[in-house]
Amino acid sequence: MISIIFIATISTYIIPQGKYERKISEVSQELKVVPNSFSLVEAPSVSIAETFMAIPEGIILRADVIALIFLIGGSFFVLEKTGALHNGIAFLTENLKGKEEIALIVVSLAFLAGGALCGLQEEIIAMTPVMLFLCHRMGYDSFVAIAISFGSAILGASFSPINPFAVVLAQKETNLEFLSGSTFRLMAMGLAFVLWMILIIRYANRNRISKSVDNLNSKTKLTRKTIGIFGVLGLTFIVLIIGILQYDWGFNEMSAEFFAMGILVGILGGLGINGTAEAYTEGFKTVAFAAIIVGLSSSISIILEKGLIIDSVINGLFTPLQYMPKSISAVSMFLSQAVLHIIVPSYSGQAILTMPILAPLSDLIGISRQVCVLAYQYGAVMMDLLIPTNGGLMAILSIAGIPFNKWFGFAFKLMLPLFLFAALTIIVSVYIAF
Repeated sequence: MISIIFIATISTYIIPQGKYERKISEVSQELKVVPNSFSLVEAPSVSIAETFMAIPEGIILRADVIALIFLIGGSFFVLEKTGALHNGIAFLTENLKGKEEIALIVVSLAFLAGGALCGLQEEIIAMTPVMLFLCHRMGYDSFVAIAISFGSAILGASFSPINPFAVVLAQKETNLEFLSGSTFRLMAMGLAFVLWMILIIRYANRNRISKSVDNLNSKTKLTRKTIGIFGVLGLTFIVLIIGILQYDWGFNEMSAEFFAMGILVGILGGLGINGTAEAYTEGFKTVAFAAIIVGLSSSISIILEKGLIIDSVINGLFTPLQYMPKSISAVSMFLSQAVLHIIVPSYSGQAILTMPILAPLSDLIGISRQVCVLAYQYGAVMMDLLIPTNGGLMAILSIAGIPFNKWFGFAFKLMLPLFLFAALTIIVSVYIAF
């Protein structure tokens, strides 16, 4: 991450600075990019002092996510200290013996729905310890645990017809009707999920770990303490879902809920007030690295914004598309969105940046604006599984103990067939009205 921060700084000396004009929309009162307004500007590159300043600035910028990581890490460490987590998942995996593939599909479907409905992503940090323990008990490694949870959520968010932070926002920016083209998107999501599960199950079965359910004796019984604690855990997630969907909860509300859950679980588990506090402190230590990684990933974006090169990259990526054939332009738009997401890690922010530029460009090329939106949502959102500037991904990998280079090698092999499928879907969409 430190290396990438310095590469970002160096790029501000290589890439010419430029920017698009922006103005407040009279209709929505939001700041909009003005198409065809790009111009080069004279501006200083990012200095070494500014580079180091970007690190605390990045940590402060993502303070709400970092607080969530610390409080989630603490609460789940408390849960683990009670013994209920081990007891409950041991009972579950013993009863899933011989049905592990079905369990993978069911869990993946749940996360796919979360991604499709509300762009579930950072919230998965809370569930990562449970997913790791569950998969290990079924004989699967940590890569499988992240793939069926975070990976499935990203897949759902990418192909969703209703993700408010991706397709809905992009359709709004391109003046398309809400939920237009949903049937086509749902069909594509169904096919993508089938392909995703084939890839995951094949990997999972080829890479079983020694601690398999075949070695488990079905003797675990649920105690009243375990049932009560899991009842609190289940209620926590129900309240979390209601809070996100109905009351627009942010990270602070989620942090407060998990902190309260940890206290209640510690008391029910017999740890007492002091024991719960000590467990929280130990939990903070286990996620400190993940929390700092989130701040470092934000520093990269700060440096690129200070260097005024993001708009230059957008202009360089998308301007040549008008001279290509329709299908090649559409696929190039998809690939350009994927590349751009490396330096614009917020895909909702990327929609606001690029859609005002690409909508008139797609009209000029002669392709539907729906195709333009498809290229954005497939290219930008799917890259969240691969980029080190995604704080949520880096936090989850840190909790799982997976180095980023190893994750990239694993995820790239899974994503390549999905990228090819997405490109084929975009080519098909060029020639049909949907």
